Amino acid sequence: MGSLIWFSQFLCLSFILLQFRVRSSSPSQSSLDSPQHLCHPEERSALLDFKSTTNMVEGCLGTPIIQTWNESIDCCLWEGITCDKPKDHVIGLDLSRNCLEANLTTNSSLFRLEKLQSLNLSHNNFSFPNISFGFHRWKSLTYLNLSELGYMDGSLLFEISLLSKFVSLDLSHNDGLLLDNIKFQMLVHNLTELRFLILDSVNMPLVVPSSLLNLTSSLEYLSLSDCNLQGNFFTSIFNLTNLTYLRLSSNKLIGPLPYNISGLSFLYKLQMDNNFITGHVPSWLFSLPFLSHLDLRNNRLTGPIDHVEMPNLILQEVYLSNNEISGSIPSPFFHLVNLTIVDFSSNNLSGTMTANMLSKLVNLEILDLSNNSLLSLSNDGTVVNYSFPNLWFLKFSSCNIHKFPSFLRKAERLRELDISKNKISGQIHKWEMEGMSLCRLNLSYNFLTGIDPFGLGNVVTIDLRSNLLQGSLPILSTTWDSMILLFISGNNLTSEIPLSYCNLTFLRILDLANNSLGGKIPECLGKLSNLTSLDLRMNKFHGRIPNSFVNGSQLRTLNLNGNQLEGILPRSLVNCSKLEILDVGNNNLNDTFPHWLGVLQSLKVLILRSNQFHGAINNSMPVFYFPHLRIIDVAQNDFMGLLPSNYFKILKGMRVVAPADKVKLEYIGYVLGHNNVKCVLVRICSMSHHDINYKDSVKVVVKRLELELVRILTIFTTIDFSGNQFHGEIPEELGELNLLKVLNLSHNSLTGQIPSSLGKLAELESLDLSSNNLEGRIPEQLTNLIFLSVLNLSHNEFEGHIPEGRQFSTFSNDSYIGNSGLCGFPLTKKCHNEEERGALPSQFDEEDDSTALFEWKFALAGYGCGLVLGLSLGYIAFTIGKPWWVVKKVEKYQQKLVGRCNRRHKKRKTQKPNQRS
Repeated sequence: MGSLIWFSQFLCLSFILLQFRVRSSSPSQSSLDSPQHLCHPEERSALLDFKSTTNMVEGCLGTPIIQTWNESIDCCLWEGITCDKPKDHVIGLDLSRNCLEANLTTNSSLFRLEKLQSLNLSHNNFSFPNISFGFHRWKSLTYLNLSELGYMDGSLLFEISLLSKFVSLDLSHNDGLLLDNIKFQMLVHNLTELRFLILDSVNMPLVVPSSLLNLTSSLEYLSLSDCNLQGNFFTSIFNLTNLTYLRLSSNKLIGPLPYNISGLSFLYKLQMDNNFITGHVPSWLFSLPFLSHLDLRNNRLTGPIDHVEMPNLILQEVYLSNNEISGSIPSPFFHLVNLTIVDFSSNNLSGTMTANMLSKLVNLEILDLSNNSLLSLSNDGTVVNYSFPNLWFLKFSSCNIHKFPSFLRKAERLRELDISKNKISGQIHKWEMEGMSLCRLNLSYNFLTGIDPFGLGNVVTIDLRSNLLQGSLPILSTTWDSMILLFISGNNLTSEIPLSYCNLTFLRILDLANNSLGGKIPECLGKLSNLTSLDLRMNKFHGRIPNSFVNGSQLRTLNLNGNQLEGILPRSLVNCSKLEILDVGNNNLNDTFPHWLGVLQSLKVLILRSNQFHGAINNSMPVFYFPHLRIIDVAQNDFMGLLPSNYFKILKGMRVVAPADKVKLEYIGYVLGHNNVKCVLVRICSMSHHDINYKDSVKVVVKRLELELVRILTIFTTIDFSGNQFHGEIPEELGELNLLKVLNLSHNSLTGQIPSSLGKLAELESLDLSSNNLEGRIPEQLTNLIFLSVLNLSHNEFEGHIPEGRQFSTFSNDSYIGNSGLCGFPLTKKCHNEEERGALPSQFDEEDDSTALFEWKFALAGYGCGLVLGLSLGYIAFTIGKPWWVVKKVEKYQQKLVGRCNRRHKKRKTQKPNQRS
């Protein structure tokens, strides 16, 4: 009965909103049969004049309805026009979403439509310059929608405030519209008949809570999301007792919700997500008689949910995620039998959710209780076969589950089950899953030792990463032909890859990394044309890499690092035109440099480290080769000859020539970010966005430390040619790669001097030229490298004074060891002109403050691992999308530290002559 009352009220509400909407451009049969009544000539003329002043926004598709207006047809029959029947006056104009642009000045012909009651110009590009007069002529206007017009200033508000008959007003999503307290009160004080007010994204930081008391009590629909409202508005707003819809999302609302209220009896939708609301969740939220949608996610609610005395049986959707709610879910909550969506994820809930509790929510479709570390899910110990007739999504990730919830096998419509990051151990048997029709199953990061996959049915995504699975890879069921994503990395699996995996023709990701799999890689895997990521690293595969990659392959990532593969790189890789990451490091491959891979225009990462590649690197490659390469690692091989200077010239992905060439902050390879497999009930699954997290990763070596880049940013660029047999001089061309972060040419037989052009590598953070035969002075230009945190020039034949200042003031003796001709700080060996040059002191003066001494020691000790920590923090910062505050703080600290060192250095130089005198 309550549902019927709510539904009838909703129909009435919809009728009011739609009563002035566009009527069909094609008249009904009855209108064709009736005598034709031409609209008033002056109104037709006004509309045609307005048409002549409009233009179509560039780039829009389709034809604006205004272009169909024809003088030979009664204007009351024009699309977008509504006339009143008795007098044929134009009372409604709807030009919404027509890609129109125009300036509506005081003299606009629209103001000649003095009988206008409804005007909708939303989602166009209209502006209102000098509109001091005009709106007042629309004395009958009751419906006005000016949302998303681009830019609108506050001069329009005074005109609007003079119209007292408004029933519906929408000024949302207009840049430049700012409402202070005075303007807001001016706008609403005269609107006594207002029932619908929408001001989303209107900037209102100075509007105080008491101003909302000026809103008419007849208001039914109020939307003030993303308005920068600040303070506690609950008392003022909850006095609007006729509200049916209230949205206050994405503001800065603070304080607790009232303990109890007496109004809001007609409210059916309440959204106050993304604020700073504190306190408990009051029980009245679940007792409002018509409330069907409640959203309080992303606030600061705490404590247990108050006990619900009289639950509202109409409530359908509840979102309380990302708060700090604790305690157990009250038992009356499970009497809300019409609930379809419940999201309590990322709180501090505790207790146990039993099969009996869930079974009471017979209409439940989506349940997300993830990230509640003290909350468990279990059978209640009975043998009752509970039914979950509508449940299709259940997420219990990062909770306290110890056993697979086998009672869910009766959830015949369940399509997505995520119980990852729990404490489930042992074997999952066929009978525990039999009857499920899952499309997606996530059991990653548990302690499973085995799983029988034959109970899963027509599954599309399986994630078994980071468990304790043993023995052979699961033999795939014939019903798995539609498998798209398969993750089994980080287990203890042995044996070979079954040939049945080659039947997965829709497979996009196959991740078997970090196991103990052996044998040969099946040739047929290269024929999976839809495969985008193949990760077999850190296993025991041997033999040759399959030479079966088909033309038109979608492969973007091939990671075979850390196996026992031999032979040459398969030439069929040239068929993988979308390949971005190729990592075959740490194998036994025996080949020459694969210059032929240069035709792969998307290739960004090439790792050949620790194999038996040999010979010279071709120095005459075409200029279009390797245009986007950003990571190249050929270390620990048997390459010889000169360093390929022309090759470095063509690496366009490592340099910026003009501002337009600046690299965008993106990820390399296959990043399946927050994706989900959503299934329809006819056992067909399609990809949509939600919750799978997969990132390609590679390992790089920086200062002999192996770092795993879990997300490979385009801004990370590295060249590692170390541990080979290169000879000759370092090419000047390397200095043009001004995006380079890491350069390692160590452990070769390079001669000559360090080219001063390396001082132009403005982004360089790590430079290793150790264990070569380099000579001469260290170029002063290297002091320009203000981000350099790792420097290794040891075991060469350098001589002369070590440059001073900036980053060179932070490097230790280890950076220069094995160069007998070097002198100056930080070495104990002084140069012959040391006193004149005034080296930095070995320790600080006694009068130096303890803070400065601490900072200096911290800098010397910290830079050893600074790059490693910096890279880690950098990737975390970029992942959350807020890196700039980190950058600014680091730069500020760096400038402060170097400045102190320079001031003390100058002070020491002036003190020494005085001491001698």
